[in-house]
Amino acid sequence: MWPTKKWDPRGQFCYVTGGSSGLGLAVAKALTNMGAHVTIVARNEERLTKALAELEELRQNPNQVICSYSYSLTDADSSNAALEVASKDHGGKYPDAVFMCAGAATPGFFVEEDANSMRKGMDNSYWVQAYTALAYTKAIVRDRTSGKLVFISSLLGYMSMLGYSTYSPGKYALRGLAETLRSELILYDCTVHIMFPGNIDTPGYAEENRTKPKVALEVDSSDKPTAPDVLATQLIHGVQRGDFHISPDILSNIFRSSTIGATPHHNVLLDGLYAVVGWIGLPLWRQGVDSKVLKHRNEHDEYLAAKGFFKTVL
Repeated sequence: MWPTKKWDPRGQFCYVTGGSSGLGLAVAKALTNMGAHVTIVARNEERLTKALAELEELRQNPNQVICSYSYSLTDADSSNAALEVASKDHGGKYPDAVFMCAGAATPGFFVEEDANSMRKGMDNSYWVQAYTALAYTKAIVRDRTSGKLVFISSLLGYMSMLGYSTYSPGKYALRGLAETLRSELILYDCTVHIMFPGNIDTPGYAEENRTKPKVALEVDSSDKPTAPDVLATQLIHGVQRGDFHISPDILSNIFRSSTIGATPHHNVLLDGLYAVVGWIGLPLWRQGVDSKVLKHRNEHDEYLAAKGFFKTVL
């Protein structure tokens, strides 16, 4: 709403989780190309090695610090250790900005989930970012330094549908966390941002589609995946503008404006227009989704019966 100095990543220490592939790697490459010092963190060491080589090819000057570390970020102690190790490359200084791109989805029917899969879903959609945010916030407050927290939610953090019972709740939770921290971290000069992308054309998305129920694939077919480098550019530009909610396309802006609550506006007039479109269009969209789901009812009954899910009637 108000003009502010544009954030420049050049010379800034940027920490990117999930940086070995997909959106995280695209964000790391964009930041490296802009002259930032970049550290990427992920679990898979082989992918990290390949990603680091790609970042080195984009190096803008010999003084850039470009590093990678293998840690599991679904564990609080490991998330804290990763941040501490990364800071040692900068003389103990913590990152100027943290981009939390780690996460994964495993779609399926809710009736087939169990306690372990539900916990794993929250680990991979919520805790994988929340633990890093907690470690970073404590660190910069102790050091009395400013910072930036950048979360990656999903369009499924604004709405949800069949198949995402282990994923969407975590993405909604990230929005709640970001809303809280946007207010609280004003105390410490740390800005908070959260992006709500739709499908992303990544190896993770391809893996997700392997387990996605047929009906979910049909409903999801209208949301064509976006290239990660396109979203990375939109994400960084949103952070530079100072946007809290970063909505990369018209659909996500319609959902954002229709569920805005007390969230800061981007542009009051434009957001009002998006809200009117949503007020008219989203109920029709939801009816269409529900209609597609119901068409699969008999097929779904046969699927569950074949798995022996129903009680046997004697």
